[in-house]
Amino acid sequence: MTNATHTHRERGGKFQEIAQHQGAGTDLEGKWLVLYRDLDKGIDSITSLQEWETQWRALAPDDCPICLGAGHDQIKGNRDKPCGGCYGLGKVRDNGETPADCWEVATVATGIIQRQQEELLNLRRIAQNPEVQALIDQQRQQAIDDSIARQERHWRDGQGWGPGGQRYTGD
Repeated sequence: MTNATHTHRERGGKFQEIAQHQGAGTDLEGKWLVLYRDLDKGIDSITSLQEWETQWRALAPDDCPICLGAGHDQIKGNRDKPCGGCYGLGKVRDNGETPADCWEVATVATGIIQRQQEELLNLRRIAQNPEVQALIDQQRQQAIDDSIARQERHWRDGQGWGPGGQRYTGD
């Protein structure tokens, strides 16, 4: 039995990445392709590397083996009910075993919270960088300018009282 290495971000399922190759021919030259196997259906397929990275995610060692980190049982397909293996957390203990009692579930949940706090702290550090703030302000100002220009263009092209139904807008 082969182990799943990835799961689809939206549909779930078990997938194994087999290989990556550079495409050949007129249509695929210069593109990277990923050969993967759908373990549920037993079908081998090929997709582009860009689509592979956006549509599939790699499984972490502590992802639940039943729901593959989704938190709901993908076998039954009911997204409203939590997975019975991880109790809806999507993660299991560090050794890969499902939590047996409430204390083990609490340990898994504490690990999830700590990882999220570390990631949030790193994002806050990045956001507090003056160069990042300047870039955000520049993009915000550009969005405002684009919006004003779009509104002005819409108003100028709208129905008015001038010749041909155009607005009087100028000199």
